[in-house]
Amino acid sequence: MRSARRGVTLAAMAATQASRDAAMSAEPAAAPAQRRSPVSRAPLDLGAELIPARTVSGPVRSGRRTKVLVKSLQRGEIALIDHLDVDRVSAEELIGAGVVAVLNCRPSSSGSYPNLGPQLLVEAGILLLDLPDDSLFGALSDGEEIMVVAGGGNGGWGEDGASRAPAPRQAEVLRAGQLLATGQVLDLERVCAETEARRREVSDALERFAHNTIEHMREERELLAGRIELPRFRTDFRDRSTLVVVRGVGHQRDLHALRPFIRDMRPVIIAVDGGAEALLEQGIEPTMIVGDMDSAGEAALRSGAELVLHSYADGRAPGRGRLEQLGLPFKLVAAPGTSQDVALLIAAEKGARLIVSVGSQFNLVEFLDRNRKGMSSTFLTRLRVGEILVDAKGVSRLYRPQPGLTPLLVVIAAGLIALIAVIFMTPALRDVANLVWLKLQLLLGSGG
Repeated sequence: MRSARRGVTLAAMAATQASRDAAMSAEPAAAPAQRRSPVSRAPLDLGAELIPARTVSGPVRSGRRTKVLVKSLQRGEIALIDHLDVDRVSAEELIGAGVVAVLNCRPSSSGSYPNLGPQLLVEAGILLLDLPDDSLFGALSDGEEIMVVAGGGNGGWGEDGASRAPAPRQAEVLRAGQLLATGQVLDLERVCAETEARRREVSDALERFAHNTIEHMREERELLAGRIELPRFRTDFRDRSTLVVVRGVGHQRDLHALRPFIRDMRPVIIAVDGGAEALLEQGIEPTMIVGDMDSAGEAALRSGAELVLHSYADGRAPGRGRLEQLGLPFKLVAAPGTSQDVALLIAAEKGARLIVSVGSQFNLVEFLDRNRKGMSSTFLTRLRVGEILVDAKGVSRLYRPQPGLTPLLVVIAAGLIALIAVIFMTPALRDVANLVWLKLQLLLGSGG
């Protein structure tokens, strides 16, 4: 395809794509010398797979924190985010919100590790665009109609006969025909190739991860030494099973699978921040909510659960103002690490018999997806509570639910209906039943 002249926008290129393709097909074939390639099966510019231009429009909604933005997104909207290395959980929530495009003001994949978020988004048919800066946050207001025009592209074969990756595609963000920004499209072929390259380099990511973890272990050693002071809670954990719910990978599926366990065992249910929203969506009320309270909605905070505010080791608690404004009582726990770690430690220290973790990280990529330099607190916490900690997937596979009351009542009702039918269809039994009924009436009458 010929390069567009300077000053021609992608919107104009998309509008004239069909006519230019027809004109090109009408041109005479090039001379053999111009089309020569070392490999005859893959000549230059032959076999190139064209990627069509694409236009997406809708109202925009912006948010610096993706996990907060997804709560207000509506189906058909365009999300404007500021998220380095889009993780799997955020991608699943954006897909669930029904967005048609995602404009990211930071690299969706920086190349530091094989994050799966971009691949999930593009596989879901969502247009993903990386912008060079965050100027759109100041230029756009929530609800404004915008159009994103992604130019076409093509792959093909290089002059050495090797496969050639598609050239980066550009896209324009327009408002009422006015160009606001230009960014780079992350299409499926490119994202998959980059993810595979990161997988081959995962050993480097592991080395960086281990190095950063060792650096942070000195700061967070209190988690392993047991020096964290915990207040007295009204929730009783002694010899009870405990569910710690994090809004993480596959938490909806795990909660659904654990319904028989929750029904039979009646465990203490601790929600970690946004995990409270996940529980309420499943019709389950949390017993305790632990975190900085930035992801838990007001309905969850007012559900009657005991609130435990996680603060920094120096006593600073960003969520204190919100709880005080709502007039809700809370307990304060100052500790290093994450709110999830604090929830696990509370359950272990207060005598829980078993801790079941829902939505937690259990492999390297999930740890890296947390976008935190050192996850030493998570390792230290698991060392401390390891013998009573299990993953929800293991419980759902090993636990055999007890028969509930409903099946028993159904069997009894079916037996009674069958007995009544037999008596009604048999004259002799019907006479016996009438005699028994008369005797009961006489007994009841004489007793009265």
